[in-house]
Order: sequence, then structure tokens, then C-alpha cells
Amino acid sequence: MNALIYSLNATVPIFVIILIGLYLRRKGVINEGFISSANKINFKLALPCMLVIDMMNIDLKADFDPKYILFCAIVTTISFWTIWGLAKIFIKDKKIIGAFVQGSFRSSAAVLGTALIVNIYGNSSMAPFMMIGSVPLYNIYSVIVLTFEADTKQEKTIGKAVKGIFTNPIILSIAAGLLLAYFHVDFPVMLDSTISTIGRMTTPLALLAIGAGFSTSEAIRKLKPALVASMLKLVIIPLVFLPIAIKLGYRNEELIAILIMLGAPTTPSCYIMAKNMDNDADLTTSIVVLTTALSAFTITAMLFVLRYYGFVVA
Repeated sequence: MNALIYSLNATVPIFVIILIGLYLRRKGVINEGFISSANKINFKLALPCMLVIDMMNIDLKADFDPKYILFCAIVTTISFWTIWGLAKIFIKDKKIIGAFVQGSFRSSAAVLGTALIVNIYGNSSMAPFMMIGSVPLYNIYSVIVLTFEADTKQEKTIGKAVKGIFTNPIILSIAAGLLLAYFHVDFPVMLDSTISTIGRMTTPLALLAIGAGFSTSEAIRKLKPALVASMLKLVIIPLVFLPIAIKLGYRNEELIAILIMLGAPTTPSCYIMAKNMDNDADLTTSIVVLTTALSAFTITAMLFVLRYYGFVVA
């Protein structure tokens, strides 16, 4: 019950902010111009600032666990390429593939993961290793699939796609953050505070834009792919890889971090990237809303099973 209450505490505020965005749009406080500007600010400024701070605050040298990081990276890679391959085969509407793939594999691991581990164990020492192995790849793979699956009239060439990937603000901010972390560079307090404050705008601004841009008719029309993506994200991927993690001997905090990596809801950042890279933002919105609603119960159920069989002791 405590796990369910905590999960609800983490997910309900997300819904509230989305509903506020929807309400403000219907009252005319927010218009299409605001939504467009908010998405551009998030994509080009707020999200890169958040990623730089997140990456540079990871201690790459202290208590380094390369096997654990490699496991997280391999799981993320297998999930991504498998889902993309299956989507290319089975999805008839090719315009939704990019949004479907991103929404199916990319977790809100950095935010929810750290918070949940701290709630259970009092510290988050394994969360950074999970983040090193997964979060950079989440963003890199998202840029790749959204670049190649973009619904654009421009001719797609390998050269243009590669250039788009390496000049993408998300990729550049991750690279900058990891370099700063590796060389233990600390910003002056005022600069660090400024960048951190801008970065903290990312999630609430994205959620307001999601709510303001939410279309009930589009959500209903794309309910089927959203449900499939949610099932992949919250159930199938965890059921495939959690037993492997257990077989490899991961327990307690290590296993909780893996559970969050696998089964956390789709991050609102997916909406920012889909909207700004000519992919299906409506489908992304539906996936974010559905996975957020259902994750409180799926994560709680999996955590209960892991505790029942003694794989997690807290």
C-alpha cells in the first residue's frame, strides 16, 4: 500500500498539471502560439539545460560499476532496436512509427527512478549508474528514430539525417554534460543556479503544453497504438528483462533501479522531441498520459512480487 501511495504521489501531480494546461487552453489563457513557443523553448533551451546538469552531476569515477552500466545499456539498446524493427513490420501508418517507438522504450527514469529509490532505501547510489547506461541512449536513440521517421516533405538522405543527429540540441547537451562530468568541471554558483532553474522548467512547461494541445478526438483515434505502446513500456519489457537481471544476481537497490528503467512511464520529454522533430505529438501525448496513469499500479504490482520472493528487501 505504501508503494502504491508513493507511486500515486509521483504520478497524480503530472495529471493535475496536464489538466491545468487543458483548462487554460479552453479558457483562452493559452493559445496555439503559446504551445508552439513553449515547445521550442523546451527543445532548444530548457531540456538541453536539464540534460547538461543531469549529466555533469553524475560521478563517472566514484564506485564505478561497468557491468551494471553495460547491462542497462544493452537492455536499452535491445529494446529500442527490437521495437523499431517490429514497428516497421506491423504498423501500417508509417507516420506514427517514430512517436510509437520513442514512447514504447523511453522511461522517465531520471526523475521517478531517483525519487523512488530514495523513498525505499534513503539514498540513490545506484540510480546514477542506471542513468549512465540508459538516459544518454534514450536521447540518442530517440533523435535517431525521430530523424529517420519524421513526417517531412524534405528528401531524406543519410547525410542529412546524420547531420541532423549530430547537430541536435539534445545530443550536444548530453555530450557537453558528460565531458563536464568526466573532467569534474563545476560551474560558478550563479551560472549553475541559472542553468538548473531553466532546466527545471522542462517538465512543467511540457506538461502544460501537453494539456493545452490535447485533442480528445485524436486521442480516441490513436488509442490502439497508444495502448500497445503502453503495454510494451509498462509490462512486456519489464517481464522480459527483470528475470534476466535477477538471474544475473541483481538484488535490492540495483534491481529497483532496473525496474524503474524498464517500467517507469514515458517521459514528457518525448512530447517535446516528437513535436519539434515532425513526428506524431498527439500519439506521444496519449502514450504519456496512459503510461503515467497505469504505471502507479504496474510498478506497485512488480515491486510487491519482487518483495514477496525476497529479491528486494527494504
